[in-house]
Amino acid sequence: MKTIRLWIVCFSAALLAISCSKVQEKPVAEGFLKVQGQNIVKPDGEKFFIKGTNLGNWLNPEGYMFGFRKVNSVHFINEMFSQLVGPDETATFWKKFKDNYITEADIHFIASQGANTIRLPFHYKLFTDEDYMGLSSNQDGFARVDSVVKWCKNEGLYLILDMHDCPGGQTGDNIDDSYGYPWLLTSQASQDLFCDVWKKIAAYYVNEPTILGYELMNEAIATYFEPEYDVLFPKLEALYRRGVEEIRTVDKNHIILLGGACWNSNFECIKDWSYDDNIMATCHRYGGEPTAEAIQHYIDVQQKNNIPMYMGEFGHNTMEWQSNFSKVLTEQNIGYTYWPYKKVDNSCMVGITRPEDWKIVVDFAEGTRDTYQAIREARPDQKKALELMNQFLENIRFEKCTPQVDYIQSMNLK
Repeated sequence: MKTIRLWIVCFSAALLAISCSKVQEKPVAEGFLKVQGQNIVKPDGEKFFIKGTNLGNWLNPEGYMFGFRKVNSVHFINEMFSQLVGPDETATFWKKFKDNYITEADIHFIASQGANTIRLPFHYKLFTDEDYMGLSSNQDGFARVDSVVKWCKNEGLYLILDMHDCPGGQTGDNIDDSYGYPWLLTSQASQDLFCDVWKKIAAYYVNEPTILGYELMNEAIATYFEPEYDVLFPKLEALYRRGVEEIRTVDKNHIILLGGACWNSNFECIKDWSYDDNIMATCHRYGGEPTAEAIQHYIDVQQKNNIPMYMGEFGHNTMEWQSNFSKVLTEQNIGYTYWPYKKVDNSCMVGITRPEDWKIVVDFAEGTRDTYQAIREARPDQKKALELMNQFLENIRFEKCTPQVDYIQSMNLK
């Protein structure tokens, strides 16, 4: 057993040394990627096929990537940490979390494994003055994205900006940090803010070719709301169209990506793709058979509308399934980015090791905290809890994470 552990440590160290070594910069070509029929093309007309990963959990934390289950959205996590160690320590935690979770070393490693694209999920609050991840004003959304743009440019990677959490919530579940319903689609104020944030982002990045495009929203209208599809689907399409038109007033350079409803799987919500010549479709899929027949409905959207289709999220499966499915996607001209790049408990490119005794934090998170008395009675030693949170902040650094060799091989990036 000691021999095996030693081999793992040595192998990880070797990978780290390789990934962090100086390499010649590979600047992204001048000009912008464009939609041309069912392909994405570079400025010189060469076809570009998306392959890469998602920086999930960094700017839109999700509970399961910390090892939590019930505490599964960022406002739940923030509330739990505040109950555990207080709001000031929680704010400090989030600032360090953003500093440590994704760094230049992470982006270099992703590129070194053969990826050419990164999808960056983000919360809209990063571009407002709402309370989010340790800040209540002067949010750092542009600073965080700017850093990734710089690192991607140096590595020859493209970047997709994905609004994972929209004003009001577009999904109605934990993944959009919502309140259990896609209020975005029924609220004029939320829709106005949605468009305002996208216009601000587009105006800021209008001349940045490292950005492949803007994904307007992630996984709108969860399947729980099937009885309301006939009402919600037209509202989603109308908001998509308004979002595209608003962005085009400040940015005619970038591709715009539109996802299907129901976990990005149902494209009945989009009847018309013809109003803009630089838009494409994006889908998601977890599970099922890794065959072309199983995704024929995605292929039909691609072919019928003569637009590119892109698998923005998939993974969390066996290595054989992932390898087979990524080959099928390549054969069907559907680019892809795996979900996610980093989290606890592996099933990602690099795994985070839980701190020893992290169960103390998990037990508090998953326990009963429905009254103030319950919070007081459940709260563990605060000094110990803070030590564990600080150790977690160290463990998320790339240098402390463990590359998942089999997982990376299954991605077929090279």
